[in-house]
Parts: sequence; C-alpha cells; structure tokens
Amino acid sequence: MIRTLLLTLLLLLPTAGTAQDTGQPTGTIAMESSADTDAAMATRIRGILTELEGYGDVTVTVTSGIVTLRGTTLDAGKATALTGLVSRLEGVVAIENEVAESTDVAERLDPAIDRFLKRAEQLVAFLPLLSIALFAFALVVLAGFWIARWRQPWERLAPNAFIAEIYRTVIRLGFVVGGLVVALDILNASALLSTILGAAGIIGLAIGFAVKDTVENFIASIMLSIRQPFRPNDTVEIERDIGKVIRLTSRATILLSFDGNHIRIPNATVFKSRIVNYTRNTERRFLFDLGIAPEADLALAKDTALATLQGLPFVLQTPAAATWLETVGDSTVTLRAVAWIDQHETSFVKARSEAIRLTMAALTHAGIEMPEPTYRLKTGAALLPDTDAEPPRRAAPAPPTHVTDVDASMDEDLDRIIEDEREASVRTDLLKPEGPEE
Repeated sequence: MIRTLLLTLLLLLPTAGTAQDTGQPTGTIAMESSADTDAAMATRIRGILTELEGYGDVTVTVTSGIVTLRGTTLDAGKATALTGLVSRLEGVVAIENEVAESTDVAERLDPAIDRFLKRAEQLVAFLPLLSIALFAFALVVLAGFWIARWRQPWERLAPNAFIAEIYRTVIRLGFVVGGLVVALDILNASALLSTILGAAGIIGLAIGFAVKDTVENFIASIMLSIRQPFRPNDTVEIERDIGKVIRLTSRATILLSFDGNHIRIPNATVFKSRIVNYTRNTERRFLFDLGIAPEADLALAKDTALATLQGLPFVLQTPAAATWLETVGDSTVTLRAVAWIDQHETSFVKARSEAIRLTMAALTHAGIEMPEPTYRLKTGAALLPDTDAEPPRRAAPAPPTHVTDVDASMDEDLDRIIEDEREASVRTDLLKPEGPEE
C-alpha cells in the first residue's frame, strides 16, 4: 500500500513543476541588489530631478530596487511623468509614485511672477527690434495709402468711380498685408503669417455667411455699375414697379414712381430680374381698345379709326399706325388701335388720352355705334312695347378738329425733381450718363 502511494507521488511531481513554470513572469529580478546599489540609484535619480525644472520638492528613496517618490509639484502632469522617467533606469524593480500636485498659493504664485518678470525682461530686450519692425510696417502701409490716393490712374482703369474706389481699397489692403509680412520677417516670426491669414479666412467666411444678402447686393452693384442697363431719368419697370431711375447705390436702385413715391429695390433683385426700359428707344407705341356693335360696319370702323390716328400731328408716320379687330364678345366687337410717338417730345399718357378721345368722336360721327349691355325682360305680351319700332336717331355731332397739347412737360417736371435729388447724392450714385451702357 505504501509502495503504491509513493509511486503515485513520483508520477505527479513533474506535472506540478510544469504548472508553476507557466505561471511565472518572463522577466527576472537581479539578486545582486545591495545598500550600495540602492544608494547609487537614489543618487542618480536625484541628480536627474535636480537638472529638471519643477521637481525641487521631490524626495527619492530606494530599498531593494523599489523606488519611492514623495513630495509635491506645481503640475500634475509632471508628477505623472516621473513614473515613466524612473522606469527607464536599470535595476528598478518597482516604483511607488506618491508625488501630488501642490495647492499652496505662495508656491504656485512665485513661478508665475518669475515667468512674468522674465518675459518683461525679454520684452525690454526685444523693444529695439520690435520698433524697427513697427516702423517698417508703418512705412509700407503709408506708401500704399499714398499710392491709393492717386485718382488719375485708377479712374482711367475703372469704368466708374465706384470701381475705382474698389481698386484703391484693394491696393490699401495689399500694402497692409505686405507691411505685415515685412514686420514678421524682421521679427523672424514668418510662421505666424499663415496662422493669421488662416484665422482671417475663417473669420471672413463666417462674416460672409452672416451678411450673405449684403455681399450679394454689393457684387450686383459692381455688375450693374459696369453694365448700366439703365441711365438716370430712364423710365423702367422692375419686378412690376414702374418709375424713373434716380440713382444706383452700393445696395439698392432708387426709382421715383409717377405718384411721386420713392421705390427702393435691392440690387441683387434688380440684377436677376426682367428689366423693361421704356426710355432707351425714342419711338414708343401706345394702344387702346374700343367696343363696336356687331351689326355696325366693321370695315368702316377700322378705316375711320386708322384715318383719325394718321391725322394726329403727334403720331409718327414710321412706324405706321394700325387698327384691327381683336376679339368678339357677347354684345360687342373689340377694335384695337395702335400708334407710335416720339416719347422724348410727346407725353405718352397725354397722347394716348387724346387719341382715344378723337377716335371715339370720329366713330360716333361716322354712325358707328358703341353699344352698352342690353337686357330684355318678358312678363307678358300685352305689357311688352313694340320692339320692332326703331328709336329716333339724332344726328351725330361733327368730330372735333382741335388737338390738345400733348407735350412732355409733365415728364420734364419729374426730370427736374430727379436732377435735384441726384445733385444732393452725387457721391453715392454709381450711374454716369457718359459711362458705358449695356
């Protein structure tokens, strides 16, 4: 029985030894540690900490290769970095880092005061070079502003004063950036330029999104001032608003309606809208419609209206006047008449009004009826009047031959109002009568 137990123990012994080997760490701990070795290691660590800033209050003890660090530092990051620093020394078995961040007010203020005094000394020593850099910057900027003050070259290059002012502004900004580059190069701080330009780009992008409508109006103002689709005093229609152009500013186009009201339209809207310029051409056509009775002589009505229009002194012979039948209604036929005038000499509104008056008189004299809506009520045969009987006809009066004055004096009065307003705001107006036109 005893022999069997011994044999079993002998068989189990190799297995137990193998299990212990697999659970051990792969590294080894040197057994040569002694008091002299620990003292040398502590001295070495203290020497390293003495050379580094911020570890003046840290104490080091080493026992059997185990390094213990105690004390305080002004920075928690430096306390954490001690572990990695000490672990690089040969012979260190373990590290107990008990260094904490100091909360003493005096200890924390003294280094800050020292740093401030040191930087003040550096600034004083740096002042001569800084003064030279500032002088160079001011010299370059003043040169740019002096060049930008010249009016002759920029006004020759630009189509109008507004674009010339933009050129001068770009010149000023260019010289400011150039002066900044020169100053930073003197200070040997050119690397800051990319940071400054990057920050300026981000700020400019943010401002651009914030004032998108303003920037859009400004760009539209530049395009409109170059193209000039209209001139001062032109009668235009923009977005269903009709009026005479007063001025074009850097933000809006100002119109004077025929009611005497100011209409301010953003330039971005003007640039993208359909613009009808009624003043660009000398000739302008007016038209009007008259209702004719269906039983009337329609050919005679057309000829009479045409002859009347052609006989008016303010109607142009070329392009020629014309008349035609436009539509047929329930109780009337629409006769349309058109004619052309010189709108610079003749008032459009007065000419149309006078043409309607004289044409209606000529049609009435020719026996052409212009009926009114008629309603018949049938309530009984005995009560109905005899509808077959023709009403008595009166002789039509002779058509008038006197033509009233249709000159453009009313428009001239508006032109004088516009000129007075333009003189008061000549510096902000981007429209120039002598400038190029689209």
